[in-house]
Amino acid sequence: MKKIFKLTDEKKHEDRVLESVKHDIRKYVKREKKKKLEDAKMTYWDFDCKVGATPDTAKVVDFDELIKELDTVKETGATECYVEILAKVVDKPIKEVPESSEYETES
Repeated sequence: MKKIFKLTDEKKHEDRVLESVKHDIRKYVKREKKKKLEDAKMTYWDFDCKVGATPDTAKVVDFDELIKELDTVKETGATECYVEILAKVVDKPIKEVPESSEYETES
């Protein structure tokens, strides 16, 4: 999703407009996560995100920080916000199995 959201509306309070943008982003992510994975046991959906006042000034952020960055853009007084979210399939990290020698008792 690459989209420019308007952060102002004559008929709505600015906070409600921002909450609407956040809702649209969460709805998009939820829809993307529902898509089938070829190997669901070994992979999961991850997202590459950019956010900024314009596409040129957008900076790369982690998905967890995306909503906080929207608040930051709003605080700068911008009337529009550019959001780019690209879904990608990522391998799950392999869990380390503890060595059995730690649990053996000496005789």
